[in-house]
Amino acid sequence: MKLPTAYLPDRIRSIVRFCIVGNVGTFVQTGFFLLAMLVLGEPEQNTVLYYVAFGIGFVLEMIPNYFLSNWYTFGTKPNIKNAGGFVLARAINLVIQFGLLPLAIRLMPNVGDGVLGWIVIFVAGIINYLVLTLFFKK
Repeated sequence: MKLPTAYLPDRIRSIVRFCIVGNVGTFVQTGFFLLAMLVLGEPEQNTVLYYVAFGIGFVLEMIPNYFLSNWYTFGTKPNIKNAGGFVLARAINLVIQFGLLPLAIRLMPNVGDGVLGWIVIFVAGIINYLVLTLFFKK
């Protein structure tokens, strides 16, 4: 039995699968983040322990995300080249989440509630996809 995305053209299929894997990753990251928050005693936002909890979720999410990106999104096998590219793409994503989003909010505080965050996340996703396609070629 083929998955529904198997019937899409290659480029569209990898983009749709990338979005699916990204959403799964977001749920996994959030789950580990919330679990770490409970273990650490629910630290206040913008404290060291808060960022430790975020980092735990971010790092633990990378493991299933890497394997799903190989198998499902790009149809490749894990290797050193795509592992390095994956870590690079995730590092860029982390810089965008921790650096560009707060900067964008400070520079454009009057952009609608949450709209700016969605724009930054969308741009981060596009950059992430483009970096990954360089390293996950068959």
